Amino acid sequence: MRDIAVFSGSAHPELAAEVCAHLGVPLRPTLVSRFANDCLEVQLQANCRERDVFLVQPLVKPVQEHLVELLLMCDAARGASARRITVVMPHYAYARSDKKDAPRISMGGRLVADLMVSAGASRVLAMTLHSPQVHGFFSVPVDHLHALRELAAHFRQYDLSRTTVVSPDLGNAKEAAAFARLIGAQVAAGAKQRFADDRVSISSVIGEVTGRDVIVLDDEIAKGSTVLELLDKLRELQPRSIRVACTHGLFASGALKKLTGQPDVLEIVCTNTVPVPAGELAEHGDKLRVLSIAPALAEAVRRIHNGESVSALFDGPVSE
Repeated sequence: MRDIAVFSGSAHPELAAEVCAHLGVPLRPTLVSRFANDCLEVQLQANCRERDVFLVQPLVKPVQEHLVELLLMCDAARGASARRITVVMPHYAYARSDKKDAPRISMGGRLVADLMVSAGASRVLAMTLHSPQVHGFFSVPVDHLHALRELAAHFRQYDLSRTTVVSPDLGNAKEAAAFARLIGAQVAAGAKQRFADDRVSISSVIGEVTGRDVIVLDDEIAKGSTVLELLDKLRELQPRSIRVACTHGLFASGALKKLTGQPDVLEIVCTNTVPVPAGELAEHGDKLRVLSIAPALAEAVRRIHNGESVSALFDGPVSE
């Protein structure tokens, strides 16, 4: 892969290095500096001319800092005559700002997509966007991966004969149903109403969970308020066991401590789309499992570079 150049921002360099290891290419150095007036400057410290450039940067806390860094990386690659610039964005934080559900409210998901394209991005590789419409916010091609195969490979180690996959809300029910098909399980969903960012109500659970092994599946866990509310409702229905799974384990505001502190939650499974602090892993490692999506990202990068189908990644089972 002589004509490929992979760079990482400061958001998750460990993931970028792992992707490069699977590709068999070096991770090219990036220099991020700050002027006295607090402005950022980015220099890509390797040749980009007529190269297929991939910029790895999930939008994680501090989101605005990492976003500006990514935009500057795009601009630097464009100015260096890159042949194509692909933003590899495992987590798109602004995807949650995807609808006009209040007067005079901003649509951050679309605006930030426009900014990336304006900065020079010619393609985006994303994973588990918050909602399907976010895909359409970009005016350049988007390869939208999911982590369901990786999660399924993990849960196949258990007896799944009496398992129900539970989506916290109807909006995520389609993804939960796809996951349930992968592992041969039933599916259920909560009837959720959101009142604020950290205040939700789940009035009922639609589906069979009593006496069954439950896997709660969500796209991301931030403050954990939705999952905690769902756990309370599930307990009323008396499932046999409870596990929690998500793609993006953000675990803000002590969410991981709250979830691992639930005595009936046997396991919390997430992927490394966002970095999980080493301290959190050390403290909660008895219940927390972090799966790597680097092989899937690396294969997608290889296919994009070679002009092959990326959707074919979802056709076969993941290797266990």
